[in-house]
Amino acid sequence: MVYASMFGAMTALGAYITIPLQPVPITLQSLFLNLAGALLGGYLGALSQVIYVLLGVMGLPVFAGGKAGLGVLLGPTGGYLIGFIIGTFLIGKLIEVKEKPGFTWVLFSMIVGHVVIYGLGIIQLSVVAKLSLAKAAVVGVIPFLAGDTLKIIAAAVIALKVKDRIKL
Repeated sequence: MVYASMFGAMTALGAYITIPLQPVPITLQSLFLNLAGALLGGYLGALSQVIYVLLGVMGLPVFAGGKAGLGVLLGPTGGYLIGFIIGTFLIGKLIEVKEKPGFTWVLFSMIVGHVVIYGLGIIQLSVVAKLSLAKAAVVGVIPFLAGDTLKIIAAAVIALKVKDRIKL
């Protein structure tokens, strides 16, 4: 529980490290959710993101740009927030499948998690912003691919270096 809370807090901190694009800003949140899934596993990793989302829904300004409230979850970026939970769960579960996951498997797991995050994000962005799915993908995925690729690589390297030091 302590690790899940810590990663929820780190995800909140990542929301403050931002490049403000509209309608979806670039943040460091995905670095921390990748690490949560890889280091805590599926259930605790997802719990860390549930904690993060609940803190924001309850009114703490933990979402990107210092936003808070249920309106953010129901707004154009809410699908990504729900995707954080499901994507982190998948990352952790895929990594747990292997007894000794290597760099390639960890990368693959994080990419699968991001496909889910992006998918849920563009669906809600499309509905809320009244965009076609293609247009939602252009504004809600394309600008983030290069940065997310770097964050995935960094998270995979970090996770493999510290995995044996975290005792669950």
